[in-house]
Amino acid sequence: MNSFVWPVRVYYEDTDAGGIVYHAQYLCFLERCRTEWLRSLGVEQDQLRQQYNALFAIRHIDIAYLSPAKFNDELEVTSAVSQLGRVSFDFEQHIYRRDAELGKKVELCRATVNVVCIKADSFKPCAIPEIITSEILRDH
Repeated sequence: MNSFVWPVRVYYEDTDAGGIVYHAQYLCFLERCRTEWLRSLGVEQDQLRQQYNALFAIRHIDIAYLSPAKFNDELEVTSAVSQLGRVSFDFEQHIYRRDAELGKKVELCRATVNVVCIKADSFKPCAIPEIITSEILRDH
């Protein structure tokens, strides 16, 4: 399973009054990484809607917060497809902070995200477009 990596800098707007990343903001970081992963495959989400009448929706997220991220931290968000079905797939995602003092990455958050493909006009499940499944299968 190949991981896609996306760097994120924590901005002031990502934090609460104590300078700690607000819990819901981690979901945004994970979403950005999945979006950039899709873009790296040469697929834009508006293109999916226009050409395939397809959208992606989150069905389920299991998330564990392990250590806090703080204002100005440099993070590394990873995404890897761990399971592929006909209409849905699972991502294993992690968020790390590069810790210069420790000389290693520290895991801050991990999540399993189930994404379902739906028709844009009816919101009914539909097959994941072959342009995406072929790239996922090529990486495995």
